[in-house]
Amino acid sequence: MAEARCPASCGELIQGWILGGEKLISCPVNWFSTVSVSNGVPGQHERPRMRQMLVAVLAHFELPVEMARDLHISFESTIPVAKGLASSTADIAATAMATARHLGETLDEAALAALCVSLEPTDSTLFQQLTLFDHQTAATQISYDWQPKVDILLLESPHILSTEDYHRRDRQTALLASATALEQAWQLFAQAAGQHDCSLLGQAATLSARASQHLLVKPDFAALLELVEELDLYGLNVAHSGSVVGLLLNRQRHDVEKLYWQLQQRGITQNYPRQHLLTMVPGGVR
Repeated sequence: MAEARCPASCGELIQGWILGGEKLISCPVNWFSTVSVSNGVPGQHERPRMRQMLVAVLAHFELPVEMARDLHISFESTIPVAKGLASSTADIAATAMATARHLGETLDEAALAALCVSLEPTDSTLFQQLTLFDHQTAATQISYDWQPKVDILLLESPHILSTEDYHRRDRQTALLASATALEQAWQLFAQAAGQHDCSLLGQAATLSARASQHLLVKPDFAALLELVEELDLYGLNVAHSGSVVGLLLNRQRHDVEKLYWQLQQRGITQNYPRQHLLTMVPGGVR
């Protein structure tokens, strides 16, 4: 048996039209999908893409796909699905790595990324470093050598939206209209990474989140921006193809209890009834 796990993402730090196409930088957090692959018959409770990935890995290593009939997949996940938290990427990336390990093989990040995008649009949580990624083709992979010390109060909405449904929408006009803002957000992000500056990171994420409102509206967005300003948080980020919002902060520096109270007082918790205090973590499949 072999095991692997991949983190969730609290939406994206930035996502939009960059370098001639849609790109993203995911925001890995300390929720995980853990997958194990062992000899045995397929089970009843796999998620659909997991079996597809297992077969894709066999093909990648030029092994008979019939071997899949004798491989069992089991998994545990703390990641809510269809909220923009990269649950599917975590599932398939962990499945790919667990399968490779069970076979005695290795997958580098580039091969893993190619396998994942062959199945579906993929978050950049599969990279150890924060990475600007073409999530549909894997053609762009620009990594940044910085692990921000950031906590995130993740605001979970009850609304669900599958990534596939989002990508079927006609988004081209809105993406192009926000291209200048996303170029600025990307430059701010690069500056933040170079200077190890969490405030600049928050500015970049907030700029991208504002642009995302033209594509996928988040309730109480203006009220959340006011709260960020009043409590001097780093900023906020959103799931550009989901329903969650992240408030970027430092639990040592910012008054988290006051933040919870303000969310309640302003009625924001009606649209985001569940809140989770998480930590940004390195990406990559463990």
